[in-house]
Parts: sequence; C-alpha cells; structure tokens
Amino acid sequence: MELSESVQRGLQSLAEPSAFDQSSYRVLVDVSFRSLLSAEAEPGVLDQPELKHVDQILLKQSHTAATTFILEAVKHNADRSAISSCLEELAFSAERIEIFYSTHQKHKKELERLLASIGRCPPRINDASWRLQYHVKNDQVDKVNEPFYLISLNTENEGSEEDINFTCTVEQLQDLVGKLKDAAKSVEKASQM
Repeated sequence: MELSESVQRGLQSLAEPSAFDQSSYRVLVDVSFRSLLSAEAEPGVLDQPELKHVDQILLKQSHTAATTFILEAVKHNADRSAISSCLEELAFSAERIEIFYSTHQKHKKELERLLASIGRCPPRINDASWRLQYHVKNDQVDKVNEPFYLISLNTENEGSEEDINFTCTVEQLQDLVGKLKDAAKSVEKASQM
C-alpha cells in the first residue's frame, strides 16, 4: 500500500505514546472505523472524553490518516502481515498493531460491503455550469481579492441524477480544463485505431 506523506505523518503521530496514550489510541481507532460505517456524518465523532487532552489539530490529522489507511487496507484486501509491516514501518508498537488489526477484522466485512456499494462505473456528466465568485476578505479579515469559480456538474449514474459541486481557483480550473482536453484527445486517438 502506498500512502501519501500526510497520511504517513498522521499515522506516525498516532503511533506516538506521548501524543496518544493507550486509552486514547484505542478510542481513536474505534471512532475511525465507526465514522466510516455511519450512514450520516456525526459532527461530534471526535468529542470523546478520552480524546479531550489531545491537540485538536493533531487529532484531526491522525483521524484522517487512520481512516485513509483503513480504506486502503480494505481496498487492497490487506492481510495481517501487510497491515503489520506497514504499521511497523511507521513505528507502531506490537500492542498497537494488534489493537488496530483486531478492530479491522471486526469491521472488515461491513467496510467491504460499503466499498462494493460505491460501484465501479463513474457517473456520466450531463451538464456543467459555473459561476465566478470573488474572495474579498478571509477569516482573519485580511484582504484577499482573489477570484474563484463555483462549478456544478450534473451527473447521471444508473438512472439517478446527482449534482457535484466544488470550488476552484483560476489555476485549478485551467489545470482541470487542460486535463479534460488531454483526455478528449486520448479518447479520440483510441477511437481512430
């Protein structure tokens, strides 16, 4: 399994006994699995009493890293040795690896069903719309004066329609358009063969 640097850093923080004692580690691992399996996002999922003493930024980074690792492990159908070796490289103790693996085994089937329900076929884009917005000030009341775009893609997947909305800067939009043009050229070349 290949993990990004930010995921590795988050997992290394989770492995640190000084950042997460045994009790808070166990609770965070359990919360990470439960947050993936809950149908609706729980806003207070990290508001457990055992996690109150942990720095909130570190807590969120570690939670994100743990959920990413969980999904990667399920996606790759990782066995005990793969999970153990990956966590050992990130400085996890044998006891913490065992806690993680036992929780993984308990929820593995549910997570496999969840990932299987997502489907293999990406949605088809029916329509796209956009709107130009402008950031005048940020949270700290500093002037920003940056344009950004609100993009809305109307998609269809197996008969059901859904809107996908996101924002991007001018540079990100230019990059997206360039990638879409490259994809269109590739499809055109492939259809000519």
